Amino acid sequence: MFKLTIHGDDRIAQIEPALYGHFTEHIGGVFYDGIWVGEDSKVPNIRGLRKELIEKLRAIHAPVIRWPGGCFAETYDWRDGIGPRENRPTRINWWRNADGRYEPNVVGTHEFVDFCRLVGAEPYFAANITSLTPLAIRDWMDYCNSPAGTTTLAKEREKNGAREPFGVKYWGVGNETWGGGGNMTGEMYAHEYRKYAVVMENAYPKAQLICSGADHDDWHWANDVLRVLEPSNRIMSGLSLHFYCGSAGDPLAFSEEEWYRQLRQALDVERAIERNWGFVVGYGLERRARLVIDEWGCWHPGGSGPSTHMKEYGIEPAPNNPDGVQNLFEQQSTMRDGIVAAATLNLFNNHAEKIKMATVAQLVNNLHCLFLAGGEHFITTPTYHVFDMMQSHMGGDALRVSGDRGVIAREKTAARGAYAIPNLSASASVKDGVLTVTLANLSVTEAADVRLNLSELTPAAEAEYLTLTASDPHAHNTYEDPEAVKLESRTGPFDGSVTVPAFSAMTVKVRV
Repeated sequence: MFKLTIHGDDRIAQIEPALYGHFTEHIGGVFYDGIWVGEDSKVPNIRGLRKELIEKLRAIHAPVIRWPGGCFAETYDWRDGIGPRENRPTRINWWRNADGRYEPNVVGTHEFVDFCRLVGAEPYFAANITSLTPLAIRDWMDYCNSPAGTTTLAKEREKNGAREPFGVKYWGVGNETWGGGGNMTGEMYAHEYRKYAVVMENAYPKAQLICSGADHDDWHWANDVLRVLEPSNRIMSGLSLHFYCGSAGDPLAFSEEEWYRQLRQALDVERAIERNWGFVVGYGLERRARLVIDEWGCWHPGGSGPSTHMKEYGIEPAPNNPDGVQNLFEQQSTMRDGIVAAATLNLFNNHAEKIKMATVAQLVNNLHCLFLAGGEHFITTPTYHVFDMMQSHMGGDALRVSGDRGVIAREKTAARGAYAIPNLSASASVKDGVLTVTLANLSVTEAADVRLNLSELTPAAEAEYLTLTASDPHAHNTYEDPEAVKLESRTGPFDGSVTVPAFSAMTVKVRV
């Protein structure tokens, strides 16, 4: 039996709701036809936006959604996406060389803000500093946020259907500037940031500007950027971090060894958090540079998602995909991906004092997605159910968890030699008199009996138990069987003892 203590008197920090955010990019089938189906579509929609997807996101209280990229942002001109849709230009999409698709700009600023408002989420814009000027970004902020009737761009916004300002407060100052976002050095980017940020802040003083941070645990980047930004830190509200855990074997037919290798890679996000945070603390920027992990998740080879079989399902190709090319990077999501999501979100909860926001990549028809959609078909994935079962952590006070989480040893052949992962991943929080504990059993073969000791907390006699489990670790949802994996809920006695099935996750909610 694994014995864990939840320390009711040891608060880490409040868990920002934005830790449970989402990321959308104009890539593959994320927007066309994942999110956008068009007003004239047979698919139920609200002003062209897929209605069922909106409802599912509302159900998990999605807090923030990032847009328009990702790498797509590097060549995106916001003016291409405003005004009458029939007059908007078709452009080369950043990903055109990978899948042959072009960008019709059917979804632009107004449509995306409408999507966020329907969901109840805050929009988070990634500004293109690779190929646009500071003045162009200032104009975008003016267009979005200036009060009605005050500026020429505010009047243009009203002419395009939105009198009142959008109030977009989250702005990323560039994306992956160490790579496609300009191929910069850290010092070079930091000077660009200072230039853009001062102009952006002047346009909208309420803006929270997110600095383009490191890839994984690249501490050189964090050091070089923060060293240059520290003197002007007043114009920084967060430091981004991107972390993909790569792939271990086939996304659907992985072995036991590959199960554990995938989880080991995913748990390395903690190393990335700690290494980057070390430099934040070293430069005294804890208040200005909390981490924004705005791309994270598993990155498997594409081709396992249902868009590979468009013709079989009778799916009409999306507007920017007339030849019915499968969606770039689209992949299925199994119980393994669900457990990666649960373990990652547990780590985020446990490092709540360091993390301001996190947005999983990506929302639909892509990497580590919550949804798969095509035409009238629409399903949720195990990852969606993890966000559902863990949503009560949002806004809660993260509590310290200690005790024996076990060790699963596996030999790794790469440079790091032997490694081990825990049997259990755990996090706990309390909000409005309710304790929420999430446990993920990382063992692919053995159930985990867990004894929870509540220190300085007196629990009620009954609890709610939410369990994500399946008969097979490869289990996933399909258009033919959309509920092969679903969340199970029950209410029962609480005495501190729970059993989490193998390759499963459980959330326990009890009044204290």
